[in-house]
Amino acid sequence: MYDFAIIGAGVTGAGVARALSRYKGTVCLIEKTDDVSSGASKANSGIVHGGYAAKNGTLKGRLNVLGNRMFEDLNNNLNFGYRKTGGLVLAFDEGERLLLEDLLINGKKNGVKDLEIIQRDRILELEPNLNPDVKYALFAGDVGVTSPYEYTIALSENAITNGVDLFLEHEVYDIVRMENSFELITDRKKIKTHTVINAAGIYSDSVSRMAGVDYFNIIPRKGQYILFQKGTGDAVKSVIFQVPTKKGKGILVTSTYHGNLMLGPNSEEVENKEDTDTDEMTLEYIIDTARKSLPGFDLKKKLKTFSGIRPTPNTGDFIIKEEYPGFINAAGIESPGLTSSPAVAEMIVNIIKKRISLEEKHSFDPYRESIIKSDSFDAAEIKRRIDLAPCDDRIVCRCESVTEGEVKDALTRNIDIRTRKAVKMRTRAGMGFCQGKFCGPRVDEVIKRIKR
Repeated sequence: MYDFAIIGAGVTGAGVARALSRYKGTVCLIEKTDDVSSGASKANSGIVHGGYAAKNGTLKGRLNVLGNRMFEDLNNNLNFGYRKTGGLVLAFDEGERLLLEDLLINGKKNGVKDLEIIQRDRILELEPNLNPDVKYALFAGDVGVTSPYEYTIALSENAITNGVDLFLEHEVYDIVRMENSFELITDRKKIKTHTVINAAGIYSDSVSRMAGVDYFNIIPRKGQYILFQKGTGDAVKSVIFQVPTKKGKGILVTSTYHGNLMLGPNSEEVENKEDTDTDEMTLEYIIDTARKSLPGFDLKKKLKTFSGIRPTPNTGDFIIKEEYPGFINAAGIESPGLTSSPAVAEMIVNIIKKRISLEEKHSFDPYRESIIKSDSFDAAEIKRRIDLAPCDDRIVCRCESVTEGEVKDALTRNIDIRTRKAVKMRTRAGMGFCQGKFCGPRVDEVIKRIKR
């Protein structure tokens, strides 16, 4: 019998698991796929939003600002990769300037501090590669970038270090409510718990219905992206937005944490919650729209396209509440869900504290060592290391200079991973120019040797 069972090992569920691991009690994290961060937490822009866009008075607006302020300390402890960059929302005419004024006012109401409207000369001083037709921009100093999947992995690893049990490949398909507890029926076992936290992302409405709570729906909303080669992100220092529309924050231009230029996303409702295909028409729209902000990017350096499904709630705001004693929804956590995630976790712990007395553990360890090292090698050293016999110093991925030692580190941590994809998310092996053609067989060989 667990004290707490969390359904869904995305950024929300992993964050709640780590937050609860600070206290005495038993916690499990349940995920239907073979790894954490397999849904929207993997396929998003990785932007730590400033807090000016989410409407004042909503949970989104409040938790965005609170979560933003927690990222630096979290990264200092968990080493997932975070950089404060600042952001610019561009306006090209007087009508769009009025929209910037609205964002400024909303941001101030939300408690955002480093926020102001600037004009063309300063914009181009900050970002000389932007469209010279720009007239105004909202400057938001607290915007940043992170690696979203590495962040989720770090939360999960640290939660496990502090006593959380992770059940991968356990899909919950029914919840049986008992007198003072619940029985979660998965496709592999039954899990008993006193408290259920539903953090199932795009399937959080289905999980909620299993528990007898049926007042909201999740609308799957797809966003497509274009990713460019490493180093192309040097074209911009800040996260570049256009004025938002009813569909969202619009097409952004940014450098990822690891230095890849990225464009997107669009926003489109889809029927199939697993529909992560991309299409040429949408990608052309993203390219054309992004050129209004940054005209000079080189499409020949395009690396890949991808998409993610956002769990948009029909209520218009995050759903974070204890529906009845022991069942807590953390549903509809769409953008700015990544930024809000540490504050969401804190809010859920506070909800639990209203019903249960939680005692902090003296043994809680907030630290998690990084996997990816900062070493870089010149071409001659890469060639030398490629030709080594299997050992920790051998280069496995030449595009990203990933060593066999780093792959072994990823494979022998406290999450049992066995796939190229899982190694890729932790070490970047396969994320370079050749997209795994060279390193894939080498990674497979190391997996086979370590996991035999």
